[in-house]
Amino acid sequence: MPNIRPLKRIAGKVRDIRDSHRERHRPSGFGFALADSVEYLDAARWDSVAENSSLFLSRRYLRVVEEVGPENLQPRYALVFRGRDAVACVAAQSARITAARVRKKKEGGRASKVSAPLERIEERVLVCGNLLSWGQHGVAFARGEDPARLWPAVAEALYRLRRADRLHGETDLVMVKDLSDAEAAEASALGRFSYRPLETDPDMVLEISPSWRTFDDYLASLTSKYRKTARQIIKDVEAAGCVVEEITDVASNQDEIHALYMQTHEHARLRLFTLRPEYLPTLAERLGDDMRFTVVRKDGRLLGFVTTVRDNDLAVGYYIGFDRPTNAEAPLYFRLLYSVVGHAVEMNCRRLSLGRTALEPKARLGARPSPMRVLVRHRIPALNVLVRALLRSVDHDEAPERNPFK
Repeated sequence: MPNIRPLKRIAGKVRDIRDSHRERHRPSGFGFALADSVEYLDAARWDSVAENSSLFLSRRYLRVVEEVGPENLQPRYALVFRGRDAVACVAAQSARITAARVRKKKEGGRASKVSAPLERIEERVLVCGNLLSWGQHGVAFARGEDPARLWPAVAEALYRLRRADRLHGETDLVMVKDLSDAEAAEASALGRFSYRPLETDPDMVLEISPSWRTFDDYLASLTSKYRKTARQIIKDVEAAGCVVEEITDVASNQDEIHALYMQTHEHARLRLFTLRPEYLPTLAERLGDDMRFTVVRKDGRLLGFVTTVRDNDLAVGYYIGFDRPTNAEAPLYFRLLYSVVGHAVEMNCRRLSLGRTALEPKARLGARPSPMRVLVRHRIPALNVLVRALLRSVDHDEAPERNPFK
């Protein structure tokens, strides 16, 4: 008697594909308001949904991106309604990305630009989230709502945003970034809409002990080896004639700050955008006490800077820039990282997010990896098979194991 199990499996897969196709092309039953500016949407409704979410979904932050964000990004927004009640908000970015913004990694760790013909290739991507930050900054759900039940509505909102943008060009790829394990479980329904997960480098997160009231308390919690290293870094920067100080008048230092940012930016392997010179000064002005700006000077010249943003009880070590030749002689980068730890303690935050670059130095601070992933979907269903294959081939760095605490 023939084995019919393979036939049943094939029939089951065909039914799943058919059901998924029907779901993708069937309205979710929710209502939507789409906009090119957060100012076009009802402010009270947006705030009622986003108030318990990230600062990066607040209107005061989103307005900064609209006014002085990167030139190749255009914000897009959606409010999701059940009847007359707003139950979710979506902040997305339509990004024009060229291959010239990606650097190939060569043996020995050196990076180079892609070949000249590829530099001219341009792709339009719809990003649910914020390319200028890391973390789930694309979606917020109203208090009391079950996110798992609303993610299909988010998928429809993204579909509508993509279709509404066709006058600006076809958008082939949609990305939802950056989801933690728990958030990815809530968003599992997106798998039915052909979104596929890609694990990225982890966010390095330092847990702030309630017993730390000052930076010296943090130092005292380290083992003698790591405490000695930290103090030596501080001494080496002072011995080089450098002064580390916090500033509030960021705008008057705008040009020097941007030049230092570019030194760091130009060595990044992936550069999906470039900040405008006005972005950080404007952000510092709008966020006020929720942002700290520390610089390193020598003989009146700016040699480095670092920023820290308070996002509820999370401190975010945001943008950093430093003079690379000076850093080769004095440990500016490490000194700036310690400044961020000090900011997080002073802001009474519970955790410090340091991002997903330079994993080794951040592990030495006591930060541990927090897994993150993006979900991607191609406009053409047949190409989602190719997307899946590509995602399986992408590697990411593993964070080293370090325990600097007593």
